[in-house]
Amino acid sequence: MACPICNRPTDKAYRPFCSRRCADVDLGKWLTGSYTIPVGRDDAEDDDPDLPQDDDGKLH
Repeated sequence: MACPICNRPTDKAYRPFCSRRCADVDLGKWLTGSYTIPVGRDDAEDDDPDLPQDDDGKLH
């Protein structure tokens, strides 16, 4: 298995990373919001009359 940060072979002590440095780089990306999980939009939200909408019917 290769390190997801630098592609070097992993080290058991830092698995799935190769070193403490790569583990810290990954943690930093999570903490700063560099990694995101895409969320699909639910079309049912458009039909909810309780949600605030513009005059053209778009949610804000």
